[in-house]
Amino acid sequence: MTAEAPRARKVYVEAFGCQMNVLDGELALSRLASKGWERTEDAEAAELILFNTCSVRDQSEHRVWSRLGALRERKRTDPSLLIGVMGCMAQREAESILRRMPHVDIVCGTRRFPVMDALVERARAEGQVLAVETDGYVDVRRDVRIRPQRHRAFVSVMRGCDHKCSYCIVPRTRGPQIDRSLEDVAEEVRRLADDGVREVTLLGQNINTYGRTLDAGPDGRRPTLATLIRAVDRVPGIERIRFLTSNPMDLREDLLEAMGELPRACGYLHFPAQSGSDAVLRRMRRGYTRDRYLELCARARELCPGIELATDLIVGFPGETEEEYLATRTLVEQVGFKQIYVFKYSPRPGTAASDLADDVPEAEKKRRNNDLLDLQDEIALRRNSAFAGRRIEVLVDGPSEKDASRLAGLEDGHRTVIFEGPAELSGRFVQVDVERATAPALYGRLVAGSER
Repeated sequence: MTAEAPRARKVYVEAFGCQMNVLDGELALSRLASKGWERTEDAEAAELILFNTCSVRDQSEHRVWSRLGALRERKRTDPSLLIGVMGCMAQREAESILRRMPHVDIVCGTRRFPVMDALVERARAEGQVLAVETDGYVDVRRDVRIRPQRHRAFVSVMRGCDHKCSYCIVPRTRGPQIDRSLEDVAEEVRRLADDGVREVTLLGQNINTYGRTLDAGPDGRRPTLATLIRAVDRVPGIERIRFLTSNPMDLREDLLEAMGELPRACGYLHFPAQSGSDAVLRRMRRGYTRDRYLELCARARELCPGIELATDLIVGFPGETEEEYLATRTLVEQVGFKQIYVFKYSPRPGTAASDLADDVPEAEKKRRNNDLLDLQDEIALRRNSAFAGRRIEVLVDGPSEKDASRLAGLEDGHRTVIFEGPAELSGRFVQVDVERATAPALYGRLVAGSER
């Protein structure tokens, strides 16, 4: 009679903020899975709850405090439950989390999540654990099988950031830039491709500076993001390559050339302008002007015909006048972005901008935020409508979140495409004839027999 396998312990992970946080959660899960933990989507069934947090905006932190407070009573009635906070908020708040929320067992910073399995065992044996050191290399080796989608994957290529944008907390919470070797990244991509991944997104806080901390090769040059993308393009099985996020200050022409030359490099560039006003850009310490940003947009479209551009924008930055806000609005009109992400400024303690008066009223921040979103809806509808009557290739993700009877996926330029088809097409490429468009998505008809 064979002994029964030990029961898998359940862990629930909830990510707040950027794609890097989502990936860090996957990497922590990879280590936990090696010690018998299994992910669950039901927090009530979990024996370990991990919140992977963000500090870029005040609202994200408020959500985490609320979620932690809601667990206080459950921890009182079930002391065996383990609660952990990881990521940027854990790095920034550190001891204050343990003081305000004494039922939290683990506070794990942005460079200690790869040893999450050891932190969990320490918490069980010794009680509260604080691990927020930022020194040294982050070992991001992973079990490539641990990821939410079988056909897509994030790949970390660097950690930290050396820039000093006046509003940004990332250099403080994630530390200085450290790059992974080109060979290490390419090897992970190969293992992902062998496990069925067809699209990878390379991630870095400021990915345009990839290679800055690496040694020069035999040719005397350090690798760049363009070098890395060319290496990933040679991995069999990978059919789409994306990357995030690019600072316009560091956008190099060799990257745009690689995007234009390589068919697997997606025609989508997300590089945050943050503002269209030179005066605000100076206060933000962004290192470029409005004219320079527009030059980069024009050059990207010249070298990569059909490329789609996306951006981040901050409204209500300290001292932002109506004239300065309107400069951002006209930038959005002039560029014609595929997508914009708009954020109302909130001071981040420890940043240079936190010393400035937060003098734009909240109601005005909200008005500017909504005005930009309304403007972008008009632009997106106009640009999307140009796809009507075209046949496009889509990588299918699965049932649409808003209508489970339909499928949803992404085309090369990162547009969502909705159409009817069988669920077994998930993870495959198909051809879709676009019939109509809205601002958020394209709608079309599956071309029979086109799947591959």
